[in-house]
Amino acid sequence: MRKFLVVLDDSRECLNAMQFAAMRAAHTGAGVEILSVIPPDEFNHWIGVGDIMREEARERIEAHFEVFAKWMRDKQGVDPELVIREGDPLTEILEQVRDDPEIGVLVLGAAADKKGPGPLVTQLTKNAGSLPIPITIVPGDMSRERLKAVT
Repeated sequence: MRKFLVVLDDSRECLNAMQFAAMRAAHTGAGVEILSVIPPDEFNHWIGVGDIMREEARERIEAHFEVFAKWMRDKQGVDPELVIREGDPLTEILEQVRDDPEIGVLVLGAAADKKGPGPLVTQLTKNAGSLPIPITIVPGDMSRERLKAVT
């Protein structure tokens, strides 16, 4: 089954990317894989403290995922899967794409502020020509009605 890979983070634009991925998956019979990356710099403490922080980060990610998963199941009939990786976000996204041959499209949300689309969108679009899959970039300020229309 083809899957849409969408990145779960704390950005506002993540919401539109999640909605787009779920709606496209529902309309095309595909799946959704949600990837969350825990950066390594969060755990540069003593081993015991780092382990506790890592577990707390995983718990926050799982709680955040459940909110999106419930909406996807209830509203779109899509049952997403969660993947949590640790490392540099760009590296881990590329590794996940390479590790899972069912991923057919990477969906990213673009920030709508004047600072630019965000670091992941900026970095990944620079490498878009060498990626094995297409990237769909969803504007962070796109309305729900417009999202429904384009999916």
